[in-house]
Amino acid sequence: MAQQLSEARLDDARRRFFAGHELPEGLVPAEIVKSWQRCVAQGLVGHDLSTIEPLTAMELRERQQRNDLLRHLVRPEISVLRSEAKSTDSVVIITDAHGIVLDAVGSTEFAGQASQVALRPGVLWSEASTGTNAIGTALIERRPISVHGAEHYFEPHRMLACAAAPIFDPYLRLAGVLDMSGHASVQHIHALGLVRLATEQVEHRFFARDFDGCEIVRFQKEADLLGTPREAILVFREGVLIAGNRRAMKLMALDRRAFGTALREDLLLGQADRAGALVTTSGERFVSTPAAPRPRVLAGMDLKEVPKAYFTTETQNALRKAVRLADAGIPLLIQGETGAGKEVFAREMHRHTARNGKPFIAINCAALPESLIEAELFGYIDGAFTGARKQGREGLVQQANGGILFLDEIGDMPLSLQSRMLRVLQDREVMPLGGGKATKVDFLPVAATHRPLKQLVEEGKFRPDLYYRLAHYVVELPPLRDLPGKPDILRALWRQAGAGREGVTLSLEAEERLLAYPWPGNFRQLAGVVRAMLALADPGQRLGPEDLPAEILLPLATLPTAAIAPGASLETLTDDAIRQAIAAAGGNISKAARALGIDRSTLYRRAIWKGVSASRH
Repeated sequence: MAQQLSEARLDDARRRFFAGHELPEGLVPAEIVKSWQRCVAQGLVGHDLSTIEPLTAMELRERQQRNDLLRHLVRPEISVLRSEAKSTDSVVIITDAHGIVLDAVGSTEFAGQASQVALRPGVLWSEASTGTNAIGTALIERRPISVHGAEHYFEPHRMLACAAAPIFDPYLRLAGVLDMSGHASVQHIHALGLVRLATEQVEHRFFARDFDGCEIVRFQKEADLLGTPREAILVFREGVLIAGNRRAMKLMALDRRAFGTALREDLLLGQADRAGALVTTSGERFVSTPAAPRPRVLAGMDLKEVPKAYFTTETQNALRKAVRLADAGIPLLIQGETGAGKEVFAREMHRHTARNGKPFIAINCAALPESLIEAELFGYIDGAFTGARKQGREGLVQQANGGILFLDEIGDMPLSLQSRMLRVLQDREVMPLGGGKATKVDFLPVAATHRPLKQLVEEGKFRPDLYYRLAHYVVELPPLRDLPGKPDILRALWRQAGAGREGVTLSLEAEERLLAYPWPGNFRQLAGVVRAMLALADPGQRLGPEDLPAEILLPLATLPTAAIAPGASLETLTDDAIRQAIAAAGGNISKAARALGIDRSTLYRRAIWKGVSASRH
């Protein structure tokens, strides 16, 4: 009876809300009302659920691979919750940071019913795409939340009762969402508590990795909580705060802006004493476990020899993993746009591996003439071809013996040569062109490409066996336009390039134009523009927008068209059109979709997939 009264109240509330009337306080939970209001602002219609377009099988696999760490860390909790889900005819769901469903386990019967409302892997469950729902609303509210029955914005979703909690990584970034969903006709009184506890376990497990050489301080107000997921954790590297969990940051009254800036000495008074007492600089006392730095795998790592701007926090973490893998002899594939720093990353990785001091041989597979690439790679004997040296020549692969062979733009390697390279990788021996004796060679292959190598495999343009031989681990380098700290990157490159040009400064207007430009050539293009501006500047000059290259002064709306090279792909043109439409609509997805003449959910999925910034309001 109580449930029927609740449903009746909700139905009345929905009628009032969609009729434009203000709801009495307490009739519907405040977070639900706020979510409904956001949905209206997005142009969503509660009774008209748009067709939801899921990711393709290939896109889903790639999305799952990108979130492999999250899926690995959440696996124990999924196993525990699976039995609860089966007993309550529910499913347990893990999504990425955007709300795309990565995995779903539990009741197969309910999963079949849930798929009718697109609650399945590959579907985006953000608020902007799917209205008020536990996953999307938890992402926006950044806290655990439940959405039951008619609290969902879209009428077809009232069959669901969902409880979800966001998962944060050690840098307080959203990593994903854990959700339990079942029939709205069943009371799921423990679901929210279960997912909240499970996410605490996952977040705690994040700190068991990737902090070599750091001091990890674990503390709490109560000693019984130490060693549990409810302990507070701060991580310091060389006295600087670099990471921490939500509980620690709340206890210390800090937010994520403290990472990379806050000093240990400004937060804590020395180490914990023998009794485990830890005192803050403000005089607050906690209990703590003894803090011992972890073994430093990358001993003496110093980025001064490379432009620091290339190495964001994410890239440094990727670098540490790459060094470990390289020392274990595991081949790597580095993917990123042209100019994103793939070779810089590979050289810095080489500098910190056990192969440091051995050769680093870089080969641009796109620059070598196809007629000579085999001779360049594998060498040749006397008389192998017209113009060959009498003594023959050692190939680049053999020159890399003991070190790293960097195969840049591997996606442009001719198919005819790929089979030969595969044989070398398998046998670790080189046969020079024209015959001769095979030579054993020890090298670590590190490949790089700006092309979608998996797509080339599917199109038959790249050998799948060579791909899987090279891509034991894939490092994704983000494009410059997607990096969060572009102002710091610009200033770091400016300082480095202008070391010998004292007195030359950059006006705020010029800096804003540089930051607004999409930089299709990434770091390489930005560094080149900075050097050119400094070279043309007079001593003591303050550079304004008029001193920028002409292409950067073009109106922002024309930049995508202007940046398109001859022969640009349809995908590139589509992405540029989407960015331009979203920018013109002020980030409003519904308005941009109407301008493009496509469905809003299709545009939002494409924008999220390509990393285009879009407003939720």
